Amino acid sequence: MLIIKLIIAYLLDCIFGDPQNFPHPVRFIGRLINALEKIKIPFNAKIRGFFILLLVCAITYWVTLAIASIHVIFEIILLYTVFATKSLATEGSIIFNLLKKGELEKARNALRFIVSRDTETLNQNEVIRATVETISENINDGIIAPLFFLLLGGLPLAMVFKAVSTLDSMIGYKNEKYHDLGYFSAKTDDILNYIPARLTGFVIIPLAVIVIGKNPLRSLQAVIKFRHNHESPNSAHGEAAVAGALGIRLGGLTIYDGKIEQKPYIGWNKKELHFYDIQNTVHISWISSLIAFCIVIGILMVVT
Repeated sequence: MLIIKLIIAYLLDCIFGDPQNFPHPVRFIGRLINALEKIKIPFNAKIRGFFILLLVCAITYWVTLAIASIHVIFEIILLYTVFATKSLATEGSIIFNLLKKGELEKARNALRFIVSRDTETLNQNEVIRATVETISENINDGIIAPLFFLLLGGLPLAMVFKAVSTLDSMIGYKNEKYHDLGYFSAKTDDILNYIPARLTGFVIIPLAVIVIGKNPLRSLQAVIKFRHNHESPNSAHGEAAVAGALGIRLGGLTIYDGKIEQKPYIGWNKKELHFYDIQNTVHISWISSLIAFCIVIGILMVVT
């Protein structure tokens, strides 16, 4: 029965993605984080952040369990929201099509919704690089890791992972305001992504690039060489695997809130960036998702 529910939920994601007006659990988790952040308790920021992390994870787990137990329909809907294959691919495809038509300004505006960097002055190559980086990083965060935790602990644990990812994106210690408050959320996100990120870089993406006719060996070589070229211990695995397969170099000068940062380079600069690199990355994300999903279903068929 679980396998059937997973297949239905996965197909729903592949068909519909994340509809804008759909009451996605992540939106409610975000509101919960905002509400807890405003509560003043007599502890320093790190301790407050630790309690926020515990409360958000506990509430997410038990609410998920309660809703899923009401009816199988509710369980399937929640399972559907765990996946992010279609949404990730759609965002990339929108930018690809805009660049293909020469509409750079519109591509910058579309990119703004999926990255945290400044997009107003990006040239075409920089838009392509930012899009490829975001999609390749999120193959793990939005696809492989949720599947990993679904297999490990079912729907409630997968939703807890989504909650921790939301915590990291909202209060992770990326600036002075959240340096202490988001410390434990960011560290927990790093820990939870440790195994999935390596499965993504060393196994899933190299398998996927075979399907699109790219070089899996070069993909693996890039992961081995560049997997530490990121401030996150996990993010470079997916980026390196994609960059190696496509023969492109990611990283470089990036602007956040008006401040220029030099991100470490990932991959070899074997060719100029082209908007078709976005399309290839989208294809890799789709195939990576399908491979990972089939692996999960296969394991469940053996153990259940």
